Amino acid sequence: MSTYVLPFEKTIVELEKKLDELRSFSEDQDLDISSEITKLETKLEKERVSTYENLTAWQKVQMSRHPLRPYTRDYIHKITTKFIEIHGDRLFSDDQAIIGGFAYLDKQKVMILGTQKGRDTKSNLECNFGCPYPEGYRKALRLMKMANKFNVPIITLIDTPGAYPGIESEERHIAEAIAVNLREMFTFSVPIISVVIGEGGSGGALGIGVSNRILVLEHAYYSVISPEGCAAILWKDRSFAEDAAEALKLTAQHLKDSGLADGIIKEPLGGAHRDSDAVAAKMKSSILKHLAELQRMSSQELLEDRYNKFRAMGVFAETPPDESS
Repeated sequence: MSTYVLPFEKTIVELEKKLDELRSFSEDQDLDISSEITKLETKLEKERVSTYENLTAWQKVQMSRHPLRPYTRDYIHKITTKFIEIHGDRLFSDDQAIIGGFAYLDKQKVMILGTQKGRDTKSNLECNFGCPYPEGYRKALRLMKMANKFNVPIITLIDTPGAYPGIESEERHIAEAIAVNLREMFTFSVPIISVVIGEGGSGGALGIGVSNRILVLEHAYYSVISPEGCAAILWKDRSFAEDAAEALKLTAQHLKDSGLADGIIKEPLGGAHRDSDAVAAKMKSSILKHLAELQRMSSQELLEDRYNKFRAMGVFAETPPDESS
């Protein structure tokens, strides 16, 4: 049972607690109450399905922020072998909000990097709650340039509420660091695949997200702004975050329907933290599938594919008015 409970999970947790109590009572008293246990198990399963298969956009945002959810380093160790982490941007420092290095995905050598959050106060302070400084993006760019030089595919894992907006970032030119990454990622002649594993917030996510293929976990989100930030601008009140989440169309399904995402990676009932190994296996399989498709393209085709993909984002056609009405 999860030690962290989201508001919409309370009924499920209460049923799980009752089920545990019933099982313990049966064992302690040596009573056969299997029929009652079966009924409660059935009720619990129905509640889980009803809850997790009908999540609202805001509830999915809450799921993407679950503190037990697997993070970038977890996935790196689950889907790759022989990972060699590379540190520092060779300009200022080593930002732990972005980690990465060379590794093997099965027999395929890759450069894998992504945004990293912490599990507790100490680790969150070390990686700045998953909000990279400019040096984080410059480190990511250094790693991607190395991959491009040695013709190694690039895999990026995105899980950030956004780049750090504080004065230190402004002093070290955060906007310039992200802008340079966007420009340079369009010039790399190797396949690039991005996977949104949790939060995909604003330019902080896009700074390592200019890719040939964008995959999104079922309960992750990818948006130009966080729901709270959107609510603060439009309604002058962050309490309207739920309305903002619906309006932003930021869920995996919305992204797939609008052509912004190329695939959705299914999560276990209850979220990725319920079975991180299963999610990692699906992620690895999906990455390898798309990587095989991209490796059949020439360098020029990869560049054109990436360019056309992002040029098409946000393009829409208006239906002309019916003149007969």
